[in-house]
Amino acid sequence: MGGAGRPAPGGSALSAGGSGRFCRPYRIYLQPGILAAMTLHVLVTNDDGIYAPSLWALAQELTKEFQVYVVAPDREQSAIGAAISLNHPIRVNRLPTIMSGDLEAYSVEGTPGDCVIMAVNSLFKEIDCVVSGLNEGSNLGNDVLISGTVGAALHGYFLGRPAFALSINSLRPENVEPGARLARLLVRLVAQGRLPEKILLNVNLPDLPLGAIRGIEVTYLARRNYTDIIEEHVDRKGRSLYWITRGKPVWEEEEGSDIWAIRQSKVSITPLEADVASREHIDLLRRLAPDLFSGLLNLG
Repeated sequence: MGGAGRPAPGGSALSAGGSGRFCRPYRIYLQPGILAAMTLHVLVTNDDGIYAPSLWALAQELTKEFQVYVVAPDREQSAIGAAISLNHPIRVNRLPTIMSGDLEAYSVEGTPGDCVIMAVNSLFKEIDCVVSGLNEGSNLGNDVLISGTVGAALHGYFLGRPAFALSINSLRPENVEPGARLARLLVRLVAQGRLPEKILLNVNLPDLPLGAIRGIEVTYLARRNYTDIIEEHVDRKGRSLYWITRGKPVWEEEEGSDIWAIRQSKVSITPLEADVASREHIDLLRRLAPDLFSGLLNLG
């Protein structure tokens, strides 16, 4: 999964590159000032688990305008990417109303991707849009390749739904509101038919109150790498156990990148696509392909 091309720094907020069909309006204006609602059905999911407060803050904000369903993993599934469960059954449990209130909500013994697939293909008759988050921590640069938050949105995109992954840098409870409100505005654009039918957005917000956020930038993915640290331990039977932990990230901070936007106390919106093929070396490899095939046939 890679970012769409690098937009010029300071590009207008919520612009999406490329062409494509746009969503039909989900609300019909019968006459000026009178709105007849066609309910937009929104799936809310995450990778932090069904009990994450930020999940419910997001869902409650969206219920102010839309029909919302919640389907999330029964436990934390961070850094699981777009994985799905193919080798074991999935258990799905409906949450009691004492927990979910008026929302129809389910916990899934599986990945964020499983949640989206189950919701769209089995649990509900209609899902028009997928919103994943609010993730408790940023998903910037190369993080999108392993993020369960982005992975859930990616499955929504695969299934032909507009999909948004929203994350807040080092989330504090008091700073959830801006992310939830922005999600509502993005879904409203879907309802108004102002976004393409297939769009995948990775949205990151600074961990700031609404009044301290300085704007919105449309960005490209920065290069952000970590130093992986291997910690070795020994269990009671003398066998080695290993923990992989992530050290301090090293990143580019080039103007126009998602990390740069967060450093500027701005919201980053990065349009993504599922085509991970690199075109950089195609011509070179085409020239080498005959030699490779000849070698394959004749390798001693």
